Amino acid sequence: MKTKRWTVEIFLNEDDNDDVTTATAVLYTGAGRRHESVGHARRNPSDRPVPEIGDELAAGRALSDMSAKLIGDGAEDVAQMAGPAYETH
Repeated sequence: MKTKRWTVEIFLNEDDNDDVTTATAVLYTGAGRRHESVGHARRNPSDRPVPEIGDELAAGRALSDMSAKLIGDGAEDVAQMAGPAYETH
């Protein structure tokens, strides 16, 4: 069995007021492909700042976007492999 390894890095940035957290998730595949997704979390002005919550929400949203992109890429690849014989009209 062959094992492959993909690496994801998540970069978290908060604005100066701790109101908005931005997470950038970058996936590197073993074949050298790079995918990037971004997620944001915005603190309600009436809530006290808890940076960990913004980090979790923004990172989760970036990873969710990454997941959707990868599923879309896979579906496109399957469609291309199927060729014209499998196209529906």
